[in-house]
Amino acid sequence: MWFATTSERLVFPLWRGVTKWTRAHPLYNVIGDVNDGVKTRSASANYCLHKSFLSKIEPKNVSQALDDSDWLLAMQEELLQFKRNKVYRLVPRPQDKSIIKTKWIFRNKKDESGVIVRNKARLVAKGYSQQEGIDYDETFAPVARIEAIRIFLAYAAHKNIKVFQMDVKSAFLNGVLHEEVYIEQPEGFVDPDFPDHVCILDKALYGLKQAPRAWYETLTNHLLSKGFKRGTIDTTLFLKKEGDDLLLVQIYVDDIIFGSTNPKLCTKFSKIMETEFEMSMMGELNFFLGIQVKQNPDGIFINQSKYIKDMLKKFSMTDCSPIKTPMPTGNLLGPDLAGKPVDQKIYRSMIGSLLYLTATRPDIMFATCFCARFQANPKESHLAAVKRILRYLKGTPELGLWYPKDSSFELISFTDSDYGGCKLDRKSTSGSCQFLGDKLVSWTSKKQNCVSTSTAEAEYVAAASCCSQVLWMKTQLLDYGYKLKRVPIYCDSESAIAITSNPVQHSKTKHIDIRYHFIKDNVEKGNIEMFFVQTDYQLADLFTKPLDEKRFNFLVSKLGMLTPT
Repeated sequence: MWFATTSERLVFPLWRGVTKWTRAHPLYNVIGDVNDGVKTRSASANYCLHKSFLSKIEPKNVSQALDDSDWLLAMQEELLQFKRNKVYRLVPRPQDKSIIKTKWIFRNKKDESGVIVRNKARLVAKGYSQQEGIDYDETFAPVARIEAIRIFLAYAAHKNIKVFQMDVKSAFLNGVLHEEVYIEQPEGFVDPDFPDHVCILDKALYGLKQAPRAWYETLTNHLLSKGFKRGTIDTTLFLKKEGDDLLLVQIYVDDIIFGSTNPKLCTKFSKIMETEFEMSMMGELNFFLGIQVKQNPDGIFINQSKYIKDMLKKFSMTDCSPIKTPMPTGNLLGPDLAGKPVDQKIYRSMIGSLLYLTATRPDIMFATCFCARFQANPKESHLAAVKRILRYLKGTPELGLWYPKDSSFELISFTDSDYGGCKLDRKSTSGSCQFLGDKLVSWTSKKQNCVSTSTAEAEYVAAASCCSQVLWMKTQLLDYGYKLKRVPIYCDSESAIAITSNPVQHSKTKHIDIRYHFIKDNVEKGNIEMFFVQTDYQLADLFTKPLDEKRFNFLVSKLGMLTPT
């Protein structure tokens, strides 16, 4: 019987089936000859050759994975990664320490076309058993906002920058731990000489509460040591200037997108990363966070057509008949107390999927957020409204946002509000959208926290919320070299505009919460400037109420949404 050497322990499994392997077995080139114990090829090299035989079935447990050569290779690749990164050491079991258990997760990794490209086995820690103050202290790690990603792409389109993507292999395994953490030996890979030993972690493991923070700290220290600077407000954005050229790097956990006005800086950055981490270069950016990105000389187009098709299939709506608008005009949904309840799990799953889709589909923002208000007790009428949104998506799966190259990069914003549109508590809905030239990069539709007693108050509250977003974007754009003053905000309420400019608190406005009056201060400072726009050209109208087909299509086109054709 063949046994692993000391250096190979916790990499190759030891179980009874190993004695049955022959030269014809798919794992022969990984493990080696079972008679002479010679390992002729590494698991990593064999894995690359084995891609044409990827398993389509995800195992439900470790036993099934160990019986499948494809998944066994994936597990070995994971543990070899642990060994290369020196993640843990085998030590005697301590008596006064908590030992965290581990679990194998098996997933088929697919590309944007839905084709399986990898059998991914991930060993994760059961972090829910960790105790604060004992197993971890601080867990916060910054994550890029989706608006920051869209600003990055809009800037790339404006400057005609080619955006590239890279992936850090087993990113969290690079994070250095400052706490003393012990885990059980991986199931199926227990050292036969020391079965009662445990592993002490030197690096972070997926599932640990402090793993994201440890990885971000390691990556940040590496980039700062190479001359990069962090963004002023977005700490996941890193910049480096060399003369008149600028290199931009946007981090989203282990996914990295980057671009530069000088292509040589991109090549240099790749080498900087490869010296410290094991990277997977993925070439030009075309699929990121479930968003499909199409780059061409005229601009950048983003959509989520693949995600829409998968979502329709998931909820058995592939054969539904399409419809022209996501929500009908007229009476809005109410609590429907007399209606028949529906499965909360399915309803919430639909809402969650639609909310993720709003990353590139502002046209369904209002309808999705409105339906999300009834997740606590959904009824058949609410489920029908959600299915209508899916029917609308059935007819417009390819619709997305177009960021043209030849346009300005000035920040402008639109703000709007309905009046008492929610039947449940009569609160109004605020809507706003922000453009960089012709590029829509931010939008929102949100029910207000207070009940407004007039349309002017509702519009004023919405304008204050819009002002907050504009100020954040102004600070974000400083890192891109844009110092903006008097950002225009377009509002279709002259009364609300008058309130922002009037320093005197009249009896009709003094009841408005003081936190909304900060917009007046920003108007006086010259950070923003309010302008009146006719309701017909109020683009934020799309985020406050359901519209008829003609009005809806007009606003969708003005937002810069189109199909690839």
